[in-house]
Amino acid sequence: MPKILIIEDDAAFCQMLQKFLTKKGYEVQTSFTASDAKTKFGREEFHLVLTDLRLPNYDGIQLLSEIKKLTPRTPVIVMTGYAEVGTAVRAMKKGAHDYISKPFTPDEMVMVIAAALKDGTATLDTPSKPTKKNRDGVQQNKTVSGTGDASKKLNDYVKLVAPTDMSVLISGESGTGKEVTARAIHEYSKRKDFTFVAVDCGAIPKEIATSEFFGHIKGSFTGAVEDKIGHFEAANEGTLFLDEIGNLSYENQMQLLRALQERKIKKLGSTQEIEVDLRIITATNEDLAAAVERGTFREDLYHRLNEFSIEIPSLADRYEDLVLFADYFLQRANETLNKNVVGFTEEVLEIFERYSWPGNLRELQNVIKRAVLLTTTDYVERAALAKELVQGSGKDVLVENFSKEHYEKDQIIKALKRANFNKSKAAKLLQVTRKTLYNKINHYNLDF
Repeated sequence: MPKILIIEDDAAFCQMLQKFLTKKGYEVQTSFTASDAKTKFGREEFHLVLTDLRLPNYDGIQLLSEIKKLTPRTPVIVMTGYAEVGTAVRAMKKGAHDYISKPFTPDEMVMVIAAALKDGTATLDTPSKPTKKNRDGVQQNKTVSGTGDASKKLNDYVKLVAPTDMSVLISGESGTGKEVTARAIHEYSKRKDFTFVAVDCGAIPKEIATSEFFGHIKGSFTGAVEDKIGHFEAANEGTLFLDEIGNLSYENQMQLLRALQERKIKKLGSTQEIEVDLRIITATNEDLAAAVERGTFREDLYHRLNEFSIEIPSLADRYEDLVLFADYFLQRANETLNKNVVGFTEEVLEIFERYSWPGNLRELQNVIKRAVLLTTTDYVERAALAKELVQGSGKDVLVENFSKEHYEKDQIIKALKRANFNKSKAAKLLQVTRKTLYNKINHYNLDF
């Protein structure tokens, strides 16, 4: 029976939700404060956490970070107010699995919980030994890569480096799909029939990083009640993906460098060396070269990890693929939520095109999933979008920069690309008339 912890300071609402979920077959505990929730976490394990981000005398985002440090594999669903999509996006960046906006119906909550537990089951279990990949699973997790110029360049880089065994450093903003790119490299490589292991370095406390990476033997430290296989051994013959590599402590960086140089590891508490043959792919959303200059990241490790670098473009740089990505996430949301929404209204697509998408693909996926959940007709309509998204779509960076001579030409080109060279749509993005846009195109001799 899945065990759920609800963290909510509204006692009446919390108890009502507890009763409903208990009737649905879940074992539910409640906490009205962050301190009580942390005490419960210290005593027992939960399969899922459901928490409000507005808690008395405590930052909900901070609590989320603490939960993910204690149990990085436990899915966390955050509850937010209707207009707090920005806060929800920040929570997703900190490791939240999903969010649900108040007010919501009990059935909506059950669907979100079921999806989180299903996704968690698929990703939490690290293989005890290298195994062949389930080809059906690869098909189930298929992705869409995009057809625009930025996407084509990214795809070319992936296919170029994949057949080699070079270490790849993937950089890009949060939510751009760095793990998706790492999986694509794995799938195009000669190691595709072996395990792909993804590790979030930001969620591993430095005190247990050695055990997480290399494993331990029973009795090697307090709490080591059985032998454990580390990520290196689990990924043997396959690919090890280390996300947020810049968060590793200097000591852990040194241990990682030694393992990469010698291609041998020792479990914590053991003297026996284990040879490993695996490919390393790392990712970061910070400037590692600058971290090297500051002395917080080892230069020798940086060069070993950066044999080939790929920068993932932001969604703002892939706007010609926006509708393609939206349709893909719509299909996934339909499957997850057991819905059959056909598409988006023209008004919604225009809102999508005007919005700046600071959370990139992850934000787009979450927005669409929430909208599909709220949609009761064939098409997603404006009413299913959060107010913050609709209001934010009128404050696009293109508009802010349009009056500045230095940026004008570049912004016109970007707007035309985003509108797939439809001049009426581009004029709307720039909030000028078609005549003004045509005059500017002629002024800058743009051949469109």
